[in-house]
Amino acid sequence: MSDAQINTLLFERYGALQHPLGRWRLWLHFHWHRLYWQWSVAGARWGKRGFDILASFLALVLLSPLFLIISALIKLEDGGRVFFAQTRVGQFGREFKMYKFRSMCLDAEERLKELLAHNQHRDGVTFKIADDPRITRIGKWLRKFSFDELPQFYNVLIGDMSLVGPRPPVPREVALYSLADRRRLLIKPGITCIWQISGRSEIDFSGQVQLDVQYIETHSFWVDIKILAKTVPAVLSGKGAC
Repeated sequence: MSDAQINTLLFERYGALQHPLGRWRLWLHFHWHRLYWQWSVAGARWGKRGFDILASFLALVLLSPLFLIISALIKLEDGGRVFFAQTRVGQFGREFKMYKFRSMCLDAEERLKELLAHNQHRDGVTFKIADDPRITRIGKWLRKFSFDELPQFYNVLIGDMSLVGPRPPVPREVALYSLADRRRLLIKPGITCIWQISGRSEIDFSGQVQLDVQYIETHSFWVDIKILAKTVPAVLSGKGAC
């Protein structure tokens, strides 16, 4: 809009304020646009939630045979528990239990302190190490194709997570966040995200934040569909898996 058009619009609005009917029309115009914006935002939010519920329920039903096979393989390897529940930080800093198939030895959390010095992510916020000795034989296969993440469909179903969104961090990572990094917590975390289809764990933390913020500022239903569509080949390729 040019300066001349802006000046004309302001003049018209100022002129309308001089009459009761004009003031009423401006009041109606303002509140209509405010309601339209609120309905649009609420509609997008509830539309995303509805899609999450339907898709996660179908995934849990259709993948149930695979769940049984994976559970049996984990049990056969070391007799330990099948599922691993870990405290993660979700939207607005709310903590919740995120579920995964156990891909590590039973004392993995205790052994983490010994391995932090070998972290390949220089910023020290997120953790990655090549050939992590805590990962079981079955766990390596599960992680390569992200099968260990499948129980998170349950987290999506109950509302802790969404299908698409920034990956949920652990409290230890959030404690190291800067104010800028905390922008990742503005929406629900997801099973998949932009950086997972762009390089997965090979992308360092600062790159993850940049891509997550990009998603938060531009996400829509169709953006989510595109990310979900690209997730399958990215996962099957096994590139950048933890």
